[in-house]
Amino acid sequence: MKYFNLHTHQFTNQSDVLELVNQYPKDFDASIPFYSIGIHPWYIDENRLDEDLKIMEEKLQTENCLAIGECGLDKRIEVPFDLQISVFEKQLELATKFKKPVVIHCVAAFQEVMAIKKKMKISVPMIIHGFSKNNQLASQLTSAGFYLSFGKYLLKNQDLKSVFQNVPNDRFFLETDTIEESIKQVYDLACEYKELNLKELEGIISSNYISVFKE
Repeated sequence: MKYFNLHTHQFTNQSDVLELVNQYPKDFDASIPFYSIGIHPWYIDENRLDEDLKIMEEKLQTENCLAIGECGLDKRIEVPFDLQISVFEKQLELATKFKKPVVIHCVAAFQEVMAIKKKMKISVPMIIHGFSKNNQLASQLTSAGFYLSFGKYLLKNQDLKSVFQNVPNDRFFLETDTIEESIKQVYDLACEYKELNLKELEGIISSNYISVFKE
């Protein structure tokens, strides 16, 4: 593995990239080699919640399923927040049961996500994907044991440069999410910001991958 893409919605099947492809229970595609599976807060459907959780439980017992997610909390949508919390906590219970890391979607609910981690005593790794906030929040999250994954906002927002530079090297991942740019482009920018060569960056992310996914 030369490149690791922590979170993507597009499987590109490149030999030098390990892609953690996001899957939803109802649209599961068995042809994807490595994936995360979860109920996104945008797509919570109470009518099929039990069925979705059952599919997740089944897939989590396979080697190809590397993580739960993306799942989490989003205060900018109409899905009732109490329902979001309930569904998120059910998925964290599965993560704990099957010892899988969690890829988290979080919008305007970081304090709640941190509080839930503490309340439930979650010990599996938790990664905030698509991080785009400030140094203070990044520091709070990493101090609370979270990993941060950077991608499209790193490419598009110059203000994230100092945030990314300040994140400890043992606490970050890189991703493409839904963008057309390649993971190689994200790696190139990360090298520039962290003042590392590609081999050094590959080593850091490989070490983080082993810490999170090979526990």
